Amino acid sequence: MMPSNDCFVCRKHNGELQVNGGCIYEDEFVYVGHIGSNEPLIYWGYLIVDLKRHAAGYGDMNDDEARAIGSILNKLGRVLKNSENAEHVYSFVQGDAFPHFHIHLIPRYPDTPKEFWHPTNIRNYKEVHGTVNQVDEVCSRLRGDLQREIE
Repeated sequence: MMPSNDCFVCRKHNGELQVNGGCIYEDEFVYVGHIGSNEPLIYWGYLIVDLKRHAAGYGDMNDDEARAIGSILNKLGRVLKNSENAEHVYSFVQGDAFPHFHIHLIPRYPDTPKEFWHPTNIRNYKEVHGTVNQVDEVCSRLRGDLQREIE
């Protein structure tokens, strides 16, 4: 297992790395933030849901962590649909870059051409990419709407 000081995900949780849009949600088990990019434009609404404890993947979580992940994914899907008008929300776990459990959550917006209808291809649809400021606005809306969803 990778030491936490060498883990990108742990460093993000510890506040050592800046996240576009800031933290959208955090509790004792999960951390939710927007994906970053080295490109000038970012696919807006593309979220990463991390398990806070250092665990590599499915089968490594305890039952409380698994429930927390499932619950926040469902709420985020609902918020992406209601707040950002997503017509579908993709999710996938890759886990090759960092052995720290995280799920990609990617909204598909209306009028997205069918050739982009796939969780690993949707991010190539450039019509829904925005600046860091636009991502900040999306994250602010999501943060507020998620808080209302949780209450």
